Amino acid sequence: MAIFKLPLSGDVPFSVAPWTNFGAVGNHFSFLNVEVGHSSAPEVEAKVLENVGSYGKQLGRMGDALRVLLDHFEPEKPLSRKEKKAIRALQAMLDEIDDIKHAEGRAPAKDESIV
Repeated sequence: MAIFKLPLSGDVPFSVAPWTNFGAVGNHFSFLNVEVGHSSAPEVEAKVLENVGSYGKQLGRMGDALRVLLDHFEPEKPLSRKEKKAIRALQAMLDEIDDIKHAEGRAPAKDESIV
């Protein structure tokens, strides 16, 4: 990822990666992707993205780990209605992500586990 300094700005990381996506949401074409997040350590963030994994990969691994923890979670005291709702919402989101990955051939079905 290149770092370009624009007038009156800090580091502005952006990548030039032309791509075309012909999908259900229509046709998209882009020559330039600009990431405009704020980071206290942009150099570290760029190295993590280049050498470890994209934001999606990082979030995916966290989701996988959270699913393991939830599967083995036994609270010491009963959860509140709000806490149960938060866990159900997370599980539903993880299930939807797994369904999309499976449909795209990117991951095993939910009931298959890899250790």
